Amino acid sequence: MSKGKVLIAMSGGVDSSVAAYLLTRDGYDCVGCTMKLCPDDVSHEGGCCTADDADDARSVARRIGIPFYVFNMTDLFKANVIDRFVACYRAGRTPNPCIDCNRTMKFAELRRRGEELGYDLLATGHYAKIEEKDGRYRLKKAADPSKDQSYVLYHLTQEELKRTLFPLGNLTKGETRALAAESGFLNADKPDSQDICFVPDGDYAAVIARYTDKTEPEGDFVLPDGTVVGRHKGISRYTVGQRRGLGIAYSEPLYVKRILVPENKVLLARNEDLYERACTVRDVNWISGETPGEPIKCAVKIRYRQTEQPATVTPLSDGRAKVVFDAPQRAITPGQSAVFYDGDAVLGGGEIES
Repeated sequence: MSKGKVLIAMSGGVDSSVAAYLLTRDGYDCVGCTMKLCPDDVSHEGGCCTADDADDARSVARRIGIPFYVFNMTDLFKANVIDRFVACYRAGRTPNPCIDCNRTMKFAELRRRGEELGYDLLATGHYAKIEEKDGRYRLKKAADPSKDQSYVLYHLTQEELKRTLFPLGNLTKGETRALAAESGFLNADKPDSQDICFVPDGDYAAVIARYTDKTEPEGDFVLPDGTVVGRHKGISRYTVGQRRGLGIAYSEPLYVKRILVPENKVLLARNEDLYERACTVRDVNWISGETPGEPIKCAVKIRYRQTEQPATVTPLSDGRAKVVFDAPQRAITPGQSAVFYDGDAVLGGGEIES
């Protein structure tokens, strides 16, 4: 008897392929799918979600004997991810499009497609764990700290966790590749994608210009006292903490401290001036479904590759929260996500506002 009907998001990479294999082996009624996200006129060679990736996913699905579909979601992807990416940069923030893609595409639109096909469960190749106790669900870090992806999943709700499977949560990357090789998957040694699929060359400004059909005006680089030290090439080219690519000469190293959108200026400062203890977070999701009634001591992570840091989180009105770190943190960046942890459990998180 089937353990359940599962729609498996298969990117063509080794992780989602092994996730599909494990669920099929364990008795689930599975169907694989790939989302076509990037428009045909966008070059994303070297990124994810290419035609070759879909072919790799189809090959794995055929090998393990499950149906496979490709869903064209280019219009939704542009509206939910690309347009937001462009708007964030133009507003002086630094977005995380992979989180937006997870939230709006995989765990919203793709789940809806699965339900239309009669598949109540959604599975992905993320490295994270879901634990259930007394009908309540917890999102936890993966067993392999070097691959843990819980940071990009903080938006999941109780209802979504109830209907989600992460088969790789207890595996290391090496174990995943070994299973793929043993199963004869052609992508067992396929490198992980490192690029944003619609910005494979890292030229964010070119993408923004393409989608807005506008060239951003130049403006001033300024110091905290107002001194002009150079000209910038458009605010979308810069992010908090950046040093390289500024194109200015000064008596000491300078870094981007803030994007001053109304004035079309980029504020520069010394490295030691980038450290701050507090930030405000908006659109906070509490995974328990309940907003704490008082400040909580926890650990907070403000970027994907950072170790979480001790802090106090105070819930505010309108889905916001105040985060005060025990020690100052470098380059707290508006637009990035702050994710709250209690040990290896994710409490929730939101977007850094200021």
